[in-house]
Amino acid sequence: MFSWDDNPDLNITPLVDVMLVLMAILMVTAPTITYQEQIDLPEGSKTVKVVKPKTLTIRMDKNRKIYLNKETYTLATFADDFVNQSAKLDKNSEVYIRADERLQYKDVMYLLKSVKAAGFQKVSLITL
Repeated sequence: MFSWDDNPDLNITPLVDVMLVLMAILMVTAPTITYQEQIDLPEGSKTVKVVKPKTLTIRMDKNRKIYLNKETYTLATFADDFVNQSAKLDKNSEVYIRADERLQYKDVMYLLKSVKAAGFQKVSLITL
């Protein structure tokens, strides 16, 4: 028996659940939407050419032999030989040092100090 005097309660829990799921889907997919618009970029000036900085790579193996380009040095004579060799090199070039992981710390730091003493400022150690 149905009576118009009854006051039915509204159950909005399913509505809230559906809205939360839709909001979560929107939040996940919105950042991945990409818009592709046709853009005509202006012509740039071609008078200035970007110059890639020169790099120099120095390698030292586990036997403390140092390789610079196609030349080989020992750790004991490297500092003097590198100062003589650096007169022909650009001091603003970047120097990368690759050293074997089995070397002692003091040997790698001696190599780094020798390169900096020759006048190079941009010296970095390369790791894997």
